[in-house]
Amino acid sequence: MRVFITAATVGEWMPCFSNINKLYTEKSRRLKIYFHQSGVGMMATTFSLTKLIAEEKPDLIIQAGMAGCFDTDISLGKVVVVEKEIEGNLGVEENGKWRDLFNLKLEKPNYHPYVKRTLPNLNIEKLNLLKLKAVAGITVNEVTTRKERIKQLLKKYGPVIESMEGAALHYVCRQTNTNFLQVRTISNYIGERDKSKWMIKESLDNLNITLLKYIDKLYKVM
Repeated sequence: MRVFITAATVGEWMPCFSNINKLYTEKSRRLKIYFHQSGVGMMATTFSLTKLIAEEKPDLIIQAGMAGCFDTDISLGKVVVVEKEIEGNLGVEENGKWRDLFNLKLEKPNYHPYVKRTLPNLNIEKLNLLKLKAVAGITVNEVTTRKERIKQLLKKYGPVIESMEGAALHYVCRQTNTNFLQVRTISNYIGERDKSKWMIKESLDNLNITLLKYIDKLYKVM
């Protein structure tokens, strides 16, 4: 089994890379772990993952990274998996209302790879080996900061977390029939721009501890 751990930046998986059991990178024939940097944002990630899948034909892609959270009841540093993704800023804003591709009738809500306007991970129960909390994600090119925009997104989509690459993973993998899992750690709450209130180091630590645990678990259940 060939598994690729991917992230927008190498820093998001570097602790895992530095501490991984060499069994998984050198010795084992059953499970091989590789690391991949996709670049930041939807465009870079879409291109990078499409190229990766075409050339390497992975059995599983795990996207790892930090995320902002809309739900302040979820503690900073918590690690979650994403069960479905929404493209959050592909559309038009008219008269204070947000209209996406489906409202504009430029895309059908149940036309592959979409299901009810979302990009779901239909294998989430099988692949969520650590039974992490499963949440809905939204992907944006511009980090959400305005209170009005936050309310707009919550009302229309009800997302729990926000990233800049998640929907690209779901879209590419669903289009190519590639198994995938998006693992995110909550570093901050949406709209909070005071970075002294963010939990970056602890979030990265928790994320990479989780990745190492996941790899051990995957090896055992294969």
